[in-house]
Amino acid sequence: MDLNSVNMMGALASFVAGVISGIAGYRIFLRGAGASLMNSSAISAKSPNAPSKTGLGVKMGDDCKLVIVVRTDLGMGKGKIAAQCSHATLGCYKQAMKRYPELLEAWEAAGQPKVVVKLDTGGEDGLEELAALAKSKRLPAKIIHDAGRTQIASGSATVVGIGPGPVDLVNQVTAHLKLL
Repeated sequence: MDLNSVNMMGALASFVAGVISGIAGYRIFLRGAGASLMNSSAISAKSPNAPSKTGLGVKMGDDCKLVIVVRTDLGMGKGKIAAQCSHATLGCYKQAMKRYPELLEAWEAAGQPKVVVKLDTGGEDGLEELAALAKSKRLPAKIIHDAGRTQIASGSATVVGIGPGPVDLVNQVTAHLKLL
């Protein structure tokens, strides 16, 4: 090899090393500080006093929560209750993403608090009443109906998720219920 070939290979190796370092650095940036910087700049760009699309007046820093109401008359095991509560949380999250993004953002900023309470009487009608009351207050609400593969009859309403929403508003629907 002559001197020009060696110099050309050295330059190519330097170029490839630079590209790889750049890609690796960019990925680290996106996973770490860059992601939080991008998120914080997006949040700070929003006015804290901007009108809420939900009409609930929710803004960053407001106390929000999600309450999951579990029917106790069905005799579900702990694992079944956990699975049903997970379904309700995800269902409420999806509703909030579509209809109430500022509410979801405030709930996430508050640490995504969740409370699980029990409904001892009222059965399926009780869950439906709670969901209707929540919706009348413009809160997300999701009733979960079991698929019937394990402990519960197919189609049985097992839990209802209410929120996320402002604590005082969610409490208007669920404050009378005891913790599970």
